Amino acid sequence: MRALIVAALVACSSSSHEPDGTYAGRPIAPAMSYQGSAWLERPERETREQPEAVLDALHLAPNDVVADVGAGTGYFTLRLARRVAHVIATDVQPEMRAAIGTRAHALPNVEVRAATPSNSGLAAGCCDLVLLVDVYHELADPPAVMATIRAALRPRGRLALVEYRAEDPSVPIKPEHKMTLAQIKLELTGMGFVFVDSLEMLPDQRIVIFTSR
Repeated sequence: MRALIVAALVACSSSSHEPDGTYAGRPIAPAMSYQGSAWLERPERETREQPEAVLDALHLAPNDVVADVGAGTGYFTLRLARRVAHVIATDVQPEMRAAIGTRAHALPNVEVRAATPSNSGLAAGCCDLVLLVDVYHELADPPAVMATIRAALRPRGRLALVEYRAEDPSVPIKPEHKMTLAQIKLELTGMGFVFVDSLEMLPDQRIVIFTSR
């Protein structure tokens, strides 16, 4: 049965999201507008999302090139820049990119690029790690964007998704902004990624790690 489901998911990956605004049976959540960007910098995010613990868990190397896709205001971009050689921050909204540029103007290892609803904005073979924090469930065209991310990963490169746990009804966020681990694995393996691990140490989220082959 699983093989049939995966085959169906691969088949649908040749097109964009379904006409009813769903993908693989789940609703595609609306993307956060730049007008709500203050929420990305809320003080309690440090406690609930533990960004430094997330980056510790990814075991980054000093010479790594890391992409922060859907970077928003650069909350993770700036932290990554203190740890790795180069950070590529991409976002579809010019206002978000402008905010990152302002905040990272003194950091020569941060590069800001434009993304589109169907393209991550990353060049082929550019990255050791691609990070999406609370982003994957908002992608308007998951197969198209993830194909560009898969192409961007170097050999032995990794993809890390941080997503709110849908299995836990107490997680205080709208259902369309949550995903189960089973759904994440089903969708990403259907796009050619290989599941590595799910790290469950965060209060509300999990870190799901894949490789491209």
